[in-house]
Amino acid sequence: MAGVVVVGLQWGDEGKGKVVDFYAQQADMVVRFNGGNNAGHTVIVAGETHKFHLIPSGVLSGKHIFLAAGVVIDPKVLIEELDNLLKYKIDPKLTISPSAHVILPYHRVEDGAQEIIKGGQFSAGTTKRGIGPCYSDKAARFGVRIEDFMDDAKFKKKLEMIDSIKRKSLGNLIPADMTADSVFKEYVGYAHRLKKYIGSVTMTVNDGLMEGKNVLFEGAQGAMLDIDHGLYPRGTSSSCISGGACTGVGVGPTRIDEVVGVVKAYTSRVGDGPVPTEIFGDEAKKLQEKGGEYGTTTGRTRRVGWLDAVNLRYTSALNGVTGFAITKLDILCMFPKIKICTAYDVDGKRVTVHPLYYPEFEKAKPIYEEMPSWKECTNAEWREIIPQGFAAFPKNCKRYVKRVSEICNAKPYMISVGPAREDTLILKDVFAKGKKR
Repeated sequence: MAGVVVVGLQWGDEGKGKVVDFYAQQADMVVRFNGGNNAGHTVIVAGETHKFHLIPSGVLSGKHIFLAAGVVIDPKVLIEELDNLLKYKIDPKLTISPSAHVILPYHRVEDGAQEIIKGGQFSAGTTKRGIGPCYSDKAARFGVRIEDFMDDAKFKKKLEMIDSIKRKSLGNLIPADMTADSVFKEYVGYAHRLKKYIGSVTMTVNDGLMEGKNVLFEGAQGAMLDIDHGLYPRGTSSSCISGGACTGVGVGPTRIDEVVGVVKAYTSRVGDGPVPTEIFGDEAKKLQEKGGEYGTTTGRTRRVGWLDAVNLRYTSALNGVTGFAITKLDILCMFPKIKICTAYDVDGKRVTVHPLYYPEFEKAKPIYEEMPSWKECTNAEWREIIPQGFAAFPKNCKRYVKRVSEICNAKPYMISVGPAREDTLILKDVFAKGKKR
């Protein structure tokens, strides 16, 4: 058996979708443990591009997939994704936890209103899809769980209570046609459609691990966006680090054998907040174009910059990574020199440990080391190199990977030099050996 967690070590958009899709081919179960449809994972298989927001990326491997209690679910979005899969003749074996929470239209209204009221200084730069307010209601203990959603009478009664609360807090921001009755009429149809997918996630996954099955835990967003350990408040509303797999699914930490941290070869970020290594102008545009740096969920252009080793050391420790997957390594060869931020200058003081105190991070100026780049390889050339192994990679490319390994204090498990499965070099099979129990 092996329990493997895949998490992002930066600001999200590291390429977790591809990594999960690749590992899912060997897994028996793939479990999404946090976030909502504010996440976006892109997977390319057999020339077809698939974009997922709620459905675990492992769905394309035909494995049993799960949405755990730590996920918040917009039922309309989930049904749209299921319908889209049917176009490809994919009818997934999906189990949804009855403890997961439901995103309601009120949450989307509240999300947008809060961002406006908070203003630029305090806004989180959310996708305005209602994720934060849904988690808020969950913490306040009046949210709608999937188990409530499946009982028409209970759902209707709870919806009337929520409508009353939201009207008192949101007032005329709620559209005139958004009433408890109108929401119920729309959402009860979604509930009936999803009913066949509801089942125990926690015990099914635990039993699977005990039976010797390979379980892949899929995280959304990145560690620097974590609600507790990220750059608050410019982050997300859920636990997106490796420990979140335990709380979001309901498995003990002793069930986790490997934590694979996904690192993009450079930095990218969607949304507001300081990014010390950010680059601008033509250099940034060139990187955005070649790297395809546009958000899967929002389509927003991602901010880009050099790799930030200060962040990466922190998030590698935070997640307890046993190995890392590096993505978009093929993109960096467009630069004659490659920079890595190894420390910050904060008010004249050299800082190598991440300053979580937000005002300090805003002042951080990058201190760089430079490395030589390597010759550009075409997609076809990379596919000739990959079967020969890491030793055949360009010398300076290998140096860069080894430098990232030093920063993460972990070994490379996977190297990605393109978007497709065949553009991938596997250095360790994470499911080869589980812990002996």
